[in-house]
Amino acid sequence: MRTQHYLSLISLIISTSMLFSAYCQEDSETQILLQIKSEWGNHPALDSWNPSSGNHCSWLGLNCTGGVVTSVRLSNQNLTQPIPNSMCHLKNLSYIDLSYNELPGGFPQFFNNCSSLQHLSIAQNFFVGTLPTDLDKLPSSLTYFDVSGNNFTGEIPVSIGRIANLKELHLDGNLFNGTYPVEIANLLNLEYFSLAWNPFLKPARIPDEFGNLIKLKVLWMTRTNTIGEIPMTLSKLTELEQFDLGWNQINGTIPSWIWSLEKLNILYLYSNDLTGEIITGSIRCLNLFEIDMSINSLNGSIPESFSNLKHLSVLFLYYNFFTGEIPASLGLLPNLTDIRLFNNNLAGQLPETLGNYSKLWNFEVNDNRLSGQLPANLCSGNNLVSIVVFNNYFTGEIPPSLANCNALNDIQLYNNRFYGEFPSSIWSITNLNRIMIHDNKFTGMLPKRLPSNLTRLEIHNNHFRGEIPTFSERLQVFKGSNNNFYGELPENFSGFSFLQELSLGSNKIIGSISQSIQVLKSLTTLNLSSNKLTGSIPDSIGSLPVLTTLDLSNNELSGSIPEDISHLNPTFLNLSANNLSGMIPQSFKNQVYNQSFLSNPDLCTDSNSNTILNLPVCNLTLSSSNKLSRELIAIFAILGFVILINIGIVGFLLIRARIKGKTASYDHETAWKLTSFHKFDFTEYQIIEGLKEENVIGSGGSGKVYKIGLNNDEYQIVAVKRIFVGHKMDSNLEKNFNAEVNILGQIRHGNIVKLICCISSMDSKLLVYEYMENSSLDRWLYGKERMHGSQPLDWLTRLGIAIDAARGLCYMHHSYSQPIMHRDIKSSNILLDMKFRAKIADFGLARVLEKSGEPETVSAIQGSFGYIAPECGKKRKINEKVDVYSFGVVLLELTTGKRANEGDEYEALSDWALRVFLEHGILVDMIDEEIRNDENLPDIVTVFKLGLACTSKDPIVRPTMKMVLQCLSKCDPMNNIRNGFYDDQFDEAPLMLSKKSSRRNMSDDFHEDDDDDSSGSFVVHVS
Repeated sequence: MRTQHYLSLISLIISTSMLFSAYCQEDSETQILLQIKSEWGNHPALDSWNPSSGNHCSWLGLNCTGGVVTSVRLSNQNLTQPIPNSMCHLKNLSYIDLSYNELPGGFPQFFNNCSSLQHLSIAQNFFVGTLPTDLDKLPSSLTYFDVSGNNFTGEIPVSIGRIANLKELHLDGNLFNGTYPVEIANLLNLEYFSLAWNPFLKPARIPDEFGNLIKLKVLWMTRTNTIGEIPMTLSKLTELEQFDLGWNQINGTIPSWIWSLEKLNILYLYSNDLTGEIITGSIRCLNLFEIDMSINSLNGSIPESFSNLKHLSVLFLYYNFFTGEIPASLGLLPNLTDIRLFNNNLAGQLPETLGNYSKLWNFEVNDNRLSGQLPANLCSGNNLVSIVVFNNYFTGEIPPSLANCNALNDIQLYNNRFYGEFPSSIWSITNLNRIMIHDNKFTGMLPKRLPSNLTRLEIHNNHFRGEIPTFSERLQVFKGSNNNFYGELPENFSGFSFLQELSLGSNKIIGSISQSIQVLKSLTTLNLSSNKLTGSIPDSIGSLPVLTTLDLSNNELSGSIPEDISHLNPTFLNLSANNLSGMIPQSFKNQVYNQSFLSNPDLCTDSNSNTILNLPVCNLTLSSSNKLSRELIAIFAILGFVILINIGIVGFLLIRARIKGKTASYDHETAWKLTSFHKFDFTEYQIIEGLKEENVIGSGGSGKVYKIGLNNDEYQIVAVKRIFVGHKMDSNLEKNFNAEVNILGQIRHGNIVKLICCISSMDSKLLVYEYMENSSLDRWLYGKERMHGSQPLDWLTRLGIAIDAARGLCYMHHSYSQPIMHRDIKSSNILLDMKFRAKIADFGLARVLEKSGEPETVSAIQGSFGYIAPECGKKRKINEKVDVYSFGVVLLELTTGKRANEGDEYEALSDWALRVFLEHGILVDMIDEEIRNDENLPDIVTVFKLGLACTSKDPIVRPTMKMVLQCLSKCDPMNNIRNGFYDDQFDEAPLMLSKKSSRRNMSDDFHEDDDDDSSGSFVVHVS
């Protein structure tokens, strides 16, 4: 009995001890979690981390086993402070997921102390620096390691190959610019390995040793600067489900053993240098559902054996040299949804069964030699979103299935031989965004109102008839020339602010052009030629700020040419064959417009330009009945001159007296406040007196700019930007003004415009800058808009301007105490002095980043059309790479001579340059004709390609401004074109052209210079 009593007592003591221990541990973890919360700045996402919220195991992001925390999952919680060291005080923690936040700093080495850690993800944050060389000190229990989507640089440490239990290794989407170690092949348990999208400096072959990773299911090595052939040893990876080597420089043929990988689902070999035919043999990878071998040099025919891939959903073979017909058996595949075979040499007819057995949603076979009719059931599944078949030899009418395809968004049938009535049912499709069917023989009528989502309508060179419909509010391009449209133009253009091009030439349109056309502020092209328009040319056309092409020829327009049109400086102007009269506006009296005014009998010009414009001299003499004698005219002229002199003297005395009388009252009336940033010897009143209309040299969205000469000790000219605000400044202008003052007032750099002082009053804000004699870069670039009498800029001058501007931006991004984003880099904000030294100006949109490398929140798209990086308005956070994008557009302007919004008829410059480069490589015609024959053409091409690199859609792979500056300096034959070297050392990743979003080929790429010095610099090699 006593023994039993003792045993019960011992059991009670043990139970009590365990309960007390558990209570203590729970209390201890609660304290640790509250400490973590405190170190994270009591972030709102952790509000539930509060003892009043109950047991800590119920708090947000925590999972417990046996009452202790084993998992912390705080993905996508907007965390911005460094990870607290105390996290690893949770001794049982095995799972950490902190992905998709804004966590800063280097790799947290205290993770070595998380002794039970199995899963670690810090993906998609703002981590920087190199991975530690002793990475193998992480717990041996670690099976999942994900640092993707950060900014890690340098080499991937060899020690990573000693984390023996790793099953998943995610290193993609960083800035690793060293090498990746062959020791990764020691991770024999590895099932998922992603190395993609890293700018590795040296081209490398896939190590044969990777064939030892026989458990590997995913091998992702897109954009890793990989060269050579696909090694035979990879044939041992029989568990492989995803095989992605896209966007590299892999050569040779596609190994036939690939088709024997029975578990393969996804095969990506796009954008390489693969050649030869696709030899499949006996296909055993019957689960394959995506194939992308686009953008290579593959030839031969499309394998008939692809018909065995019953799960195939995606087939991309575009930009190759495939010949022959498209196998009829492809039309029998039940899961085929996306087929892209464009830009090959395919011929023959399309398989009749396409669309019968699968729900196609995207079909692109443009730029081939295909013929015949479109398959009758192409959209029988009513799932087709896009049909792109332009530049072929198709004929016949639109098939019924397409006419009733309610999902259609994009129709591109142009440059074929289609005929017949264009189905009226298509105009009622709700999501219809783009119709490009020009250069066919379609007939039919447009609806009374265009579909509400339509942005692009190109139907020129067909046989459409009827009246012009009411535009849709989102319409950007309407090209309907060479049809049979009649009736009048819209009386009211309001509500169509997105319209960029209106081309309705060679129709039967009558009536006049409404003054309301002035609301089309985005209009760049207006072509109404060869119609029956009457009335006068509305002077409101002159208020269209970006109009560059104006063709009103072959009409019945009358009256004089409005003087306001001369403000446009159009690159193409044709007013010929009308009934216009009067004198040609002064700005059009040059050789550029010698074909613009023909066949207008009553137009005339002065004797200085009559031979240039092929027009008669205007008769300015008076009739004999009312002539005054020359002597009388001279008398009146002298009297008038004397009167004007006297009025001027009196006015001057009155003004001076008023200024003197009011000086004492400035404190309570005008209260000018002057803030100086540099030494100067003029007063604010000298600046104020110079604010005259005759001194205006420019204007922008926030005010006018004046050129003011000062008679001080040494005659000085300044530029004054005035923001007139009335009684209360608009909040946006106030923000712009303060931003410009705060930034420019502190900057001291030779390639950033000097802000001398600022002068403020209740109703005006004045910024006084140093004066730049040669205005802005854009005034020197564009042939027909070039400054009057100026010569084209030669290449070395353009290169020097680029280097100067790059230095200014480089200082802002890398050398200033806090990184600065300009956010409105464009050629009109690059000013030139007397010697064509360049300086960056207009910081109205600039922002100082409060912490180095911390991206800024985007509240609205700001910047100028054509220069805006694609991530603006799409992502919450942006960084200085938006300036790199804009500067890349400037480089394209310098090399092509085109404006930022002037790529071609429907693209901005950056999009046009990339597309043409991908389709044809570098064409001499792409280079500005003014520098096309320059002996430095290889350097010009290099800078052009640098512009492409800077305008990559993916900001991660854009170069930094340090890298850009270094590359430009390499193109300088004297390496000091702007009187001095840039001394910063460049240890950044090498330049790369981004292909992540466009998925198009870049045959010439940026590579390491094998003979380069040890500074870490690079050059751009050109074939």
